[in-house]
Amino acid sequence: MNDLLTHIGYGHFLVLAAVLFVMGVAGVLMRRNALIIMMSIELMLNAANLTVLTFARMHGDVSGHTFALIVIAVAAAEVAVGLAIVVALFRGRRHVDVDRLNTLKH
Repeated sequence: MNDLLTHIGYGHFLVLAAVLFVMGVAGVLMRRNALIIMMSIELMLNAANLTVLTFARMHGDVSGHTFALIVIAVAAAEVAVGLAIVVALFRGRRHVDVDRLNTLKH
């Protein structure tokens, strides 16, 4: 058991990132709640970060860590703006169902 934990390869991290990304895509496509969609987008961004960090570790490059940190900062800003929009929509409409939001349709 100890040998299994010490020999985790790059493939394991890439498979985990792929599973996380697929879960995020499924959440975006299946759910209609804006908060769930935002959480699914965050899950996809974290999967992309895990992939970037895995490849950076494979090549011994530190710039991948810098890129992942920038992506995390941008994701935090996206969440702040997105949550503010969702709260404003909820105050005005009393729901956050994206199928029922048709303000910009002609």
